[in-house]
Parts: sequence; structure tokens; C-alpha cells
Amino acid sequence: MRNIDINDVIDNATFTRFHWQVLFWCTLIIIFDGYDLVIYGVVLPLLMEQWNLSPYVAGLLGSSALFGMMFGAMGFGMLSDRLGRKKTILMCVVLFSLTTVINGFATTPWQFGILRFIAGLGIGGVMPNVVSLMSEYSPQKSRSTLVALMFSGYAVGGMMSAGLGIWIVPNFGWEIMFYLAVVPLLMLPLIMKFLPESVAFLMAQKREGEARSILQKVAPVRQISEMDTLSVPLTTVSKAPVLELFRGGRAFSTAMFWIAFFCCLLMVYALGSWLPKLMSLAGYELSSSLMFLMVLNIGAIFGAVGGGWLADRLSLRTVLVTFFILASVSLVMLGYESPMWFLYTLMGIAGATTIGSQILLYAYVAQYYPTNIRSTGLGWASGIGRNGAIVGPIIGGTLLALALPHHMNFLALAIPGAIATVAIALVGRRFASAPARENAEVSLATSN
Repeated sequence: MRNIDINDVIDNATFTRFHWQVLFWCTLIIIFDGYDLVIYGVVLPLLMEQWNLSPYVAGLLGSSALFGMMFGAMGFGMLSDRLGRKKTILMCVVLFSLTTVINGFATTPWQFGILRFIAGLGIGGVMPNVVSLMSEYSPQKSRSTLVALMFSGYAVGGMMSAGLGIWIVPNFGWEIMFYLAVVPLLMLPLIMKFLPESVAFLMAQKREGEARSILQKVAPVRQISEMDTLSVPLTTVSKAPVLELFRGGRAFSTAMFWIAFFCCLLMVYALGSWLPKLMSLAGYELSSSLMFLMVLNIGAIFGAVGGGWLADRLSLRTVLVTFFILASVSLVMLGYESPMWFLYTLMGIAGATTIGSQILLYAYVAQYYPTNIRSTGLGWASGIGRNGAIVGPIIGGTLLALALPHHMNFLALAIPGAIATVAIALVGRRFASAPARENAEVSLATSN
């Protein structure tokens, strides 16, 4: 009989079919998530004309989903540490997909805003949980790359929104964009069947038979018999998991993560909500303005995947600091008249270093906190950051209402990038998720 460390099995595993399965389904969920979130920026120009919305009201409508995301990220993040990742993810998918479909039937701004808030609960709740699940099952040597690759699905969803919007919105109206959110509901049985539960959660629930079966898929070359004892670091659920984020030397870094999330999400959602409208006011046609949004999300994919690859070879801190500096510079330069090819290049860099940085921030936080508070740490960082996401569309609407020169709008959006640079540079260098020597272990064995 052997004592097998679960973390050792996962950390040192080679990439298998099981890892592809986890990556595929988590990425697919994030694609749906990204589609549902970016959809507002796609339909905004038409909505403002159809409902005669002022920039202030349009900004508030854009923030309604983000209010929901703030509460969803914090609430579902903590809930999953108790109910499990899989069950919580399924709840969130149903919530944001069903509500988005209904949103297509909205006839007033009030109905639209309320439904977007409810959809936001599910959109915000699913993010920290799929990141936690992907991070937990990723081999250590490629963890940042896989989490970033998975989260790049957000940008793919944004591209789908922008790409479909270029064709659908002018020809068939904005409602169709929301009806398409029925696709995740149709795929729900497959997600239920193939998405695995967290192995750490299974062990905490004393479902060691299921945990043993999953571990054998994670590392098929290792023979794990029923006689072997499985051990994991102590993962007792704290009665006050949020307080754990400030213990063990994590307080200052937690605060810095929250500031970085706030600033990064402010930039991401201000651009996502207002970029087509800003470019339209600068003299570009609607189709060209939506193309800028698509390029922004294409850049995000390269930023996320490339940043994750670099982070596995350098460090997440170094990559993030560099990205935030580039984000500020590219946004400032976007405010000035340039050749179209150069504007598209700057837009791609901005997408890579704003949306890409958001994705890498999730990977950084996922690796920083220990398993038993990982979803709580992600949920609260994301939830606090949602305040920035809420402020972003409102700031965009305010800037638009003030009728400032074009370059001043982008200069205002670049300032949070400089603040985020400083915050990440000050995060503690020690990963709090590194196993501490004094951590107890829970050993669970299955008898014959």
C-alpha cells in the first residue's frame, strides 16, 4: 500500500486526453460567457437610436450586467467552495444563458437593465470557477499557459459577438444577437456529462472512489489501486473564508490584486461598451467601428496565450507589469489620427494588454491562493474588480456627454493602466498557494 499525494500526481502529469477534455469544456463555457458580455457593446449604437438613450442612461445600462457580475463573482465564488465547482458552473450557465435569451424580448430600458443584471450574476459567477477548475487540473509546468489559453475563450466570444453583429444587427435587428444565447442551454447535457468535478472537493466530501477514477485519467501511466492511500493538504472549509485572504501574509497582496483587477476591468469594459460608439463619433462607419471591437478581441487572444507562455518561462508579475505599461501607451496613441493599419495595430496591442492582462490576472490569483480558498480569492478579486467594470461604462458615457476632444477620451482610459502597473509590481513574491510545511494532511483510504 502506497501513500499518493494528489497534488504531486496532478503537478507532474503529462498532458492527456483528460486535460484536453477539461480545457475544451472550460473554454467553451468562457466563449459563451464572453459572447453574452460583449453583446452590449455590439448593439449599443442601435439601441441608443431606437430608444433615444442619452449617453448617461446608456452607460448605466452597460453597467447593469456588471453590477450583477460583481455580486455573482463574490457569491458563487464562495458557494462553489461548499457545493463544488461543477454544480456551481452549471447553475451559472443556466442563469446567464436563459436570461440573455429573454433579454431579446425586452421593450424598455428598464426591462433590459434588470435582465442584464440577472444575466450578470451568472456571467460573473462562472469565471472564477472555471479558472479554479482549469488551474487545479493543469500540470505545474504549463499551468499559466493552459489557464490563459482557456480564458482566451472570452476574447473568442467577444469576436463572435462583433463578427455576427457586423452582419446581423444592421440587417435583422439587435434582438437576434440575444436569441443566439440559447446555444449553451442546448449543450447543457453534454457539459453535465463531460465536465469533471474538482478532485479536492471530492476528497473533502469523502468521495474518494470518484477522485481515484479521475486521478487515473489525469495520470494514466501511474497505477493507482484501491489499496493506495490518497492524501491532500488540509482543505477544511473556513467559516469566514474571506478573512483567510488576509491571513498568512496575504493581506497587502490581496489589496494589490483588488486594485489591479479594478483598474484592468475598468479599461476592458469601458472599451468593450463604448469603443464602437467612440469610433463612430470619430467618423468611422458602424461596420468599421465594430471591426475595431473585433480586432481588440483578436489581440486579446494573442495577449492571453502569448502572455501565458511567457509567464511559464519568466513570471506572471513581469509579464503583467509589461502588459499594463503597453496598454497605457497604446491607448494614449489611439486618440490621435493615424493610418488605418497603424490604428488596427494599436487596437490589437490594446486588446492583448488589457483583456489579455485580465486573463493573466485570473491565472496569477489562481496560483497565489491555496486550494481551499482559491475560488473565494478569485471571486472576491473579480467581484471587487467589477466595481471598475461598473465604473468603466459610466465613465465612457460621461466622457461622451462632455464632448471632449477624441484623444482625451483615450487618455482618460490609459490612466488606470499606470495604476495597475504599480499595484502588480507591489504584490508579494511568495505564492501563498505553495504548500506550507506545517500544513496538515488528510489521508483518506478505501478499504477492500
